[in-house]
Amino acid sequence: MSTITDIRTIGITTADQDKAIAFYCDTLDFVVRLDVNGPTRWVEVAPAGADVSLALVAGDREAGEVTETGIRFNVPDAAAARETLSSRGVGVGELLLWPGVPPMFTFDDPDGNRFVILEQTAAEAS
Repeated sequence: MSTITDIRTIGITTADQDKAIAFYCDTLDFVVRLDVNGPTRWVEVAPAGADVSLALVAGDREAGEVTETGIRFNVPDAAAARETLSSRGVGVGELLLWPGVPPMFTFDDPDGNRFVILEQTAAEAS
């Protein structure tokens, strides 16, 4: 048996890959890592310099359906990130400020995939 050493890509379902690319790249400032056509189109996007990418997998979605992805993105300042995303027209959740937990908030992509933005701790940043 081989040993798993890392996570490369996490897939999320999107109804329209081109619209999803536009959202992730134009709104979230991600970059396209891979966009190939084969039997199906395979698209990967990620924040510049990130180790793990998101695969934008074509699939059917129910209108208005929200899917909790379990994916958390780190940012240096959650309040500033929330303001930036809100100013770009992204629906963001309340900034949660709980004792002993880094500040965080949720947002949904246009396909209803829900993510959490989490303020990076000083220990994680170093």
